[in-house]
Amino acid sequence: MDLFSNFVVKFRIAILTVTIVLTGFFAYQLQFLKVDSNIVDALPKSDSIVQVFKEVGNRFGSNEIGLVIIESENVFMPDALGHIKQISDSLTQLEGIVGVTSITNMTSFKTEGDNFEVDDLIAEWPENEDDANAVKAEVIKNEMVVGTLVSSDGKAAIVLFNFQSGTDVEAVSLEVRQKIASLNLPENIYYAGSTFLTSYIADIISKDMLKLIPIAFVLIALILYLSFRSARGVILPLLTAGLAILWAIGTFVLLGFNLSMVTNNVPIIVLAVGSAYAIHVVNRINQSTEGDTKQAIVTSLKMITLPVALTALTTMVGFLSFVIGAYLSMIRDFGILAALGTFYAAFLALVFVPALLSLTSKKTERTPETDIRIRKPAMYRYLLLPLYTLNINHPKRVIATWVVLILVGVFGISKLERSVSVADYFKTSHPANKADRIMEAKFGGSKPVFAVFKGEVQSPELLNGMLDFSAYLKETGYVTSTQSIADVVAKLNLALGGETPIPEEMSYVQQLWFILGQQDLSQLITEDLDQALIIGKFNNEGQANIEDFKKHVNTYLESHASEDFTIEVTGMPYVNAQLDKSLVKSQLTSLIIAVILVIALVSLIFKSLLEGLYASVPIIATIAVLYGVMGLTGIPLNVVTVLVASVAMGIGIDYSIHYITHFNSALHREFELNNAVEEAIMISGKAILINFISVSAGFLILIFSDLMPMVYFGVLIALSMLGSSMGALTLLPAILLLGKRKRLLKEVRNQN
Repeated sequence: MDLFSNFVVKFRIAILTVTIVLTGFFAYQLQFLKVDSNIVDALPKSDSIVQVFKEVGNRFGSNEIGLVIIESENVFMPDALGHIKQISDSLTQLEGIVGVTSITNMTSFKTEGDNFEVDDLIAEWPENEDDANAVKAEVIKNEMVVGTLVSSDGKAAIVLFNFQSGTDVEAVSLEVRQKIASLNLPENIYYAGSTFLTSYIADIISKDMLKLIPIAFVLIALILYLSFRSARGVILPLLTAGLAILWAIGTFVLLGFNLSMVTNNVPIIVLAVGSAYAIHVVNRINQSTEGDTKQAIVTSLKMITLPVALTALTTMVGFLSFVIGAYLSMIRDFGILAALGTFYAAFLALVFVPALLSLTSKKTERTPETDIRIRKPAMYRYLLLPLYTLNINHPKRVIATWVVLILVGVFGISKLERSVSVADYFKTSHPANKADRIMEAKFGGSKPVFAVFKGEVQSPELLNGMLDFSAYLKETGYVTSTQSIADVVAKLNLALGGETPIPEEMSYVQQLWFILGQQDLSQLITEDLDQALIIGKFNNEGQANIEDFKKHVNTYLESHASEDFTIEVTGMPYVNAQLDKSLVKSQLTSLIIAVILVIALVSLIFKSLLEGLYASVPIIATIAVLYGVMGLTGIPLNVVTVLVASVAMGIGIDYSIHYITHFNSALHREFELNNAVEEAIMISGKAILINFISVSAGFLILIFSDLMPMVYFGVLIALSMLGSSMGALTLLPAILLLGKRKRLLKEVRNQN
């Protein structure tokens, strides 16, 4: 460490110059930063369920559906209908949008005697309330419209459209919102569909970056000032974290990655974690008894470099565990970006901070009056000393208390729930959440389920099969409505006086097809007429019972196998079910990897498997309690909260490493166990508590986000920091006192 310490001080000017140049380079990359929060894009391409889902989107364009909801007392009133038509016409004119459908432009089959015609759904525009009620009564009879384009009570209508293949759906969806907002309509307007949810998330991410990070900086700055009472105690940790964030995101852009609602957490994480490394470096230099600035830095770096480097390494291991265990690419990207930020933060804390201090700071020689044990500041009197007294006098009570907390945590884990519905990610006051509730209450849900029939689409066998399967899906109670080419053919055939919904001869079907030639059916059939699609709406009850629904579907498919056609079923419920499974798998995989690697790494650091296990006990106990809190409070496991345990493992283990490092150093020097505990708590304990308060404050800023997973993430990480810091300052000393008293003292005396 002598070589490294002297190198930093000797080449401080070169280090500062390189830091400035790299900062400018990475700042330049920020102009190329993009946001992509589409969960479908983050799904693994190799997954068979995902492949089928994406194939449906490519063939029929059904994955990229937009819904504009118009809510009014009566959508059939002249003004309301005019506004629905205005929205429909406006969307038709936008590039990137095709197939705009609403009650104002939809056609209907009508028969009068022997005459048949295809006319507008609303043939005569209402002029007053009586006309509106008459039109409403007529339209409500149309089963293909009710629950699809208009609610049964006539208080909500939908303008449905598809995004053109190859278009930038997020940009177009934003344009849709801006276009409709410019119309200044009096009705309540909401937007539904995965593309709008993604657009909302992208908006929130951009706003959070601009709103929350500055607030976090100010809050952490205040905490650091109250802790250190010096300018450098505030500026250096924040400057280090800020540079680390900038360097990490710049590198992220260079590697071709995009921000998402998961990686959006990283700047706050790096701000909290990155400042911690600088806090430990500044705190150690402040505690140095050297009077000369440069000598104080050299001496302090000798002691602090290894703990900071190793704690950064263990934190990076926690983050990188997501690269191996992640199901979603956005979770993998989170691990990469967070690991980059951690590396840069530790590097800057050990190189940039000492270089800057050696150039600008003047060390004040310490006197006995400034020694922490004599001066006894408030943190010592009210926090550190009581913790030391508790550990020395009641180690068994400390361990017993933690055992009770762990048991409560285990009980809570049994109640832990999972959530993969993107609509649940928004607060109840957010328009996306309101739109989802309207879709569920008035239109039977917003989650599409698709059944692809492969065969001769015009064959009566296939069309009858579609009608039969549609009826079966609705009988499950989970699918509220269906739409298919078979419904269109059946309605037309019955309107023409057919005795059965589907004609028995293909030639008659082809005649009906000729009549339908003017209709746009690209959403329901392929151009080659070799595949047809059933589009169903899946309700929230079905989402909670997806496995039961899949059993019903599989039972039908096994008992209705046909030589004329095959059936494939997919949709967001299937993707969500796969994602739901992956949450558990990802959590277990990443956590197991993190635990094994961290224990191995810490054991290697201290050259003792036992000490590696000791260091890991507080954070493992904290994770158990954390999951229990999630279960008991109803916080679900989702694509963001699934990160908490491994992040807590990576960050929280730092506290144990710092404590054990100072404990071992004091024990080898003084040969007295109680004094070693006291010095470890007095020196590392102060930095741990400051770090815990600043990290928690940084993460708690996330409660102001409009994304609920962000809110949960911030609260849970703050709780995990509380648990891991208290574990390092109570449970760990108690274990060391009870489990290692005789052995440690014997080893120390033998070595000396």
